[in-house]
Amino acid sequence: MLIVHNFRAFPEKWQAATGQNGTSIYAGHRAAAFLKHRRNPAAVFVVNGNVPLVMQLAARMLAGARRPLIAVDLVLREPETFAGRLLLPMKKALLGRVDRFIHYFRDLRGLTRVYGIGPEHSSYVSFKVNLADRHALAPEPEGEYALCFGRSMRDFDTFLAAMERLPDVPAAITRPDPRVFAAHHARFTRPLSAIPKNVRVLDDDRTEESEIRILQNARLVVLPILAKSLVASGISTCLNAMYLEKCVIGSDGPGMSDIFTSEILIFPPEDPQRMAETIRRAWQDSDLRRATAAAGRQFALQAGAEPQLYQRIIDEIALQIPGRGSI
Repeated sequence: MLIVHNFRAFPEKWQAATGQNGTSIYAGHRAAAFLKHRRNPAAVFVVNGNVPLVMQLAARMLAGARRPLIAVDLVLREPETFAGRLLLPMKKALLGRVDRFIHYFRDLRGLTRVYGIGPEHSSYVSFKVNLADRHALAPEPEGEYALCFGRSMRDFDTFLAAMERLPDVPAAITRPDPRVFAAHHARFTRPLSAIPKNVRVLDDDRTEESEIRILQNARLVVLPILAKSLVASGISTCLNAMYLEKCVIGSDGPGMSDIFTSEILIFPPEDPQRMAETIRRAWQDSDLRRATAAAGRQFALQAGAEPQLYQRIIDEIALQIPGRGSI
C-alpha cells in the first residue's frame, strides 16, 4: 500500500499492527499532487484536516481510476449563514464519497445530523500530546488559578459568568484577540473592563513555551466548549494539561464526555452555575482534584506523541483498506 498524504512528518516506511506494510509519499495540500497517483492500484489518499482538499478530491475522482479516500480530523461546523445552508447539500454529497472518516472523538450525533457522517463510515483514534516529544516536563498538579485557555469554539462568556459566582477563586485567561477568536468560532463578548476582578489576563505569544508556562501555573484547566460544536474542540489543550497532571474540567460534548470518564470533570455546556459548582468542588477538594489529574496523566502517557498517533492512524487505515500489496 502507498499512503498519499498531507501529514507533517508521516513515516515514509510503515508497518501496521495487522502485519501489512508499505510506504508513504507527501503530496502537500494540492489536489493535483494527489491525483498524480490516481492510477496506482496500491495508492490510498489520506487527507488530514483539510476540508477543501477533501472536497476537491471527492469531486475530481468521479470517473476512471478512483483511489480510496480517507479523511482525518475534519473540522466541520454547522452552517449559520444563508449561503452556508445553500451549499450544505453539495458538501454532504461530496463527503458521501469519502470512504472513511477518522475522528479524535466518538460522539457523532452532530455530524450525523448535519452532514450525514455516521458510525458506519467512521473510526475513532485517540489524539496525541503535542508537548510530549519536544519538551522534558515534570508533572505539577497544583497551581495558582483556574485557567480558561485556547481558542477553538471556546465559550469565554460562560467561564466569566461562572467566575463571577466564585469571587474568592483566582482565575486567568489569556489576552483575547478578537480576530483569532472569530476565526476559531470562540465566544468572548465582554470588554476587558467588564471581566470579574478575580480573573487576571495573561500574555501569550502562542509559542509552546508560553503555553507550558501558562498551563504549569494552573491548578485547574477549564475547557468550556460551545454547545453547537460538532467535533472535538480543545482536545490538544486537554491532553497537554493532562500531561502536566492538571485537573481538567470540560463541557459535555464531542471530544470530552464521549472519550473521558474519570480523567476529567464534566459540566453541561453554556451553564455557568453548573460550571461554577464544578470549579468550586475541584478547587476545594484536593483528593478529587489530584485523583482526576492523576487519571488524566495516565491517559496522556498512553496517548503518547506524534509517532504513536501516526501508528494508530496507520493501523486503522490497514484495517479499513485491506488487501493492497506493498510497494
